[in-house]
Amino acid sequence: MANLFTRVSIRKFQDRKIEKKDLEYILRAAMAAPSAGNQQPWEFYVTDDKMLLQELSKTSPYAGLLADAPQAIITAYRKDCKIPEYAQIDMSIAMENMWLATDEIGLGGVWIGIAPVKERMQAVEAILKLPEDQSAFGIFALGYPAEEKKQEDRYDSARVHFV
Repeated sequence: MANLFTRVSIRKFQDRKIEKKDLEYILRAAMAAPSAGNQQPWEFYVTDDKMLLQELSKTSPYAGLLADAPQAIITAYRKDCKIPEYAQIDMSIAMENMWLATDEIGLGGVWIGIAPVKERMQAVEAILKLPEDQSAFGIFALGYPAEEKKQEDRYDSARVHFV
């Protein structure tokens, strides 16, 4: 749990391939997330294709870094899950798990928000040619960090209310 306090957004990466075992560990962590009614609505699309990353880099004003990222995991959720109104919450938990696992093994990453902005979701869905029963949720760029950052202490006792 210590990496909760060290995890930062890494946007610059070394030109180094991520090992398959590390990707599997990260994806296992994502799928270990709890979900509403255990619906597990997630689908994960992993790519290191430079052309695809270049296309994805244009889907959001914050996605430009994908053009230079060595790898990305694009997350989507199935629309036909048991409790669809909770699917995006489930996806957020899975992506946080993914991020913490990435940090734990010495890699870095950043979550690029796609949902709930319909235009961004549709752009990602079109690029990946997602099935109609899936909605794009987020993009997680990852790799070996080419920058060092320290996490700031965000604890603010003024935001804690005992009732």
